[in-house]
Amino acid sequence: MAAATKTETAALDVPAVTRTLDILERLSEYPGGQTLSELSAALEMPTNAVFRITGALKSRGYIDRDEATKRYVLTSKFMTITQPRTQQKSLVEVALPAMRELRDQTRETVQIGVLCGVEGVILEQVESTYPLRIAVDVGLRFALYNNAPGKLLLAYMPERDRRETISALKMEACTSRTITGRAELATECQRIIQSGYSTDYGEADEGIHCVAAPVYNRHNQVPATVWISGPARRLPRSCFVEKAQFVMAAGRQISSRLQA
Repeated sequence: MAAATKTETAALDVPAVTRTLDILERLSEYPGGQTLSELSAALEMPTNAVFRITGALKSRGYIDRDEATKRYVLTSKFMTITQPRTQQKSLVEVALPAMRELRDQTRETVQIGVLCGVEGVILEQVESTYPLRIAVDVGLRFALYNNAPGKLLLAYMPERDRRETISALKMEACTSRTITGRAELATECQRIIQSGYSTDYGEADEGIHCVAAPVYNRHNQVPATVWISGPARRLPRSCFVEKAQFVMAAGRQISSRLQA
């Protein structure tokens, strides 16, 4: 059986595809990027082969290169082709009306994101109407332990996946309120499931608070989360429960459209 399996695997192997996937997976592990020589050395791949593959990926928009550092990085194009879809509409298209309504209700920045490996990634945002607002670049990745959307995506993983992810996470204290204990994080996940929403009060960045809610697909899975972000003085911990009602309503609205 082992020999047969090895033979079958070898028959399915396409060197060019394998090399391309190796490069993409390597870049996914290094958000800061990799140079041509770093990719070649790490993957034990000829430099000219790396050059051809990265050139093709760059021409199609899947990776980009910083001309100053010569480092290749993944672009957000992968997010556009992997978004959950319904009736040929992407998650962002489905979500934007509810996101704009949530922004109008709370006046805070509204963002939507999905799980990407052991991180989350922001797909879209609708900025706050306040002069002082929280805004980030679409495509920004976030951890799964020190912020509301990350903890929510972690909490709604299948139980086995959640346990394995928690055991593998590297949890560093970003502020004095960051959860750094695995048992505490597991307990927090249970609280999130019970309440139906997630919060953070300056756990990733001092002075920035968030409230997040799940987005369900037709299989009752949670492929995405929607949340609001704002300065602590406008979004104090005392108003989390009140704001969560608006955020959960937006999550239900997006879920309904995604399932239609």
